[in-house]
Amino acid sequence: MKKDKKFIKEKFDKIVRRYDLVNLIGSLGQDKLWRKKVAKILKTSKPPILDLCCGPYTLSVEISKENSGHLFALDFSFPMLYYGKKRILNNFIYPICGDAEILPFKDNTFGGISIAFGLRNLPNIEKALKEFYRVLKFEGMLVILEFSWPKNRIFQKIYKIYLDKYIPLLGGCLTGDKSAYLYLADSIKKFPSPEEIKELLLEIGFKEVKYKFLTMGIVTLYTAYKV
Repeated sequence: MKKDKKFIKEKFDKIVRRYDLVNLIGSLGQDKLWRKKVAKILKTSKPPILDLCCGPYTLSVEISKENSGHLFALDFSFPMLYYGKKRILNNFIYPICGDAEILPFKDNTFGGISIAFGLRNLPNIEKALKEFYRVLKFEGMLVILEFSWPKNRIFQKIYKIYLDKYIPLLGGCLTGDKSAYLYLADSIKKFPSPEEIKELLLEIGFKEVKYKFLTMGIVTLYTAYKV
């Protein structure tokens, strides 16, 4: 499947109302736990914090519970930002409709940056990571939560059925757009390995790059610092 901004934006604009529900059911509730881990890690980061590809503020709200500082939430889908607006009424969360590959911020602005399940949707991952590095303060932390391909060969077969059959069926039934979830499966299979992402982060200039597998390796949690 093609990977361009217009195609991806159209898909996310269409599934906005059931986006979180599909994530919750499809992950058997693990989705919330994964995001809570990110929020805990960013608890001590100096504000402001930037949550990229934030969707309807699912992770943004979790971060704001742990870190009382100002948080900027950026996504290129205005319907996603608009749909989730009720969630951020009583929080210091500021929505921005923008492109994660061309961030509208000055250098060295944020003490922490998060991106959950959005990196693989960006056409130019290297360009995006360089932007993250640019706007991150020195000693600031980048936290990436992203799907990955499990290492266990037996589990790989189960996971392939889950991606190719179950998720498109579930997503299609709940959102009416099966193709969006066929794209999801395809994007996970084609996303670089954790080792490759780590190497890219190091090449860009990040230090202390680490990653941890979650839930049998279907998700990887990355942390990196600008030092």
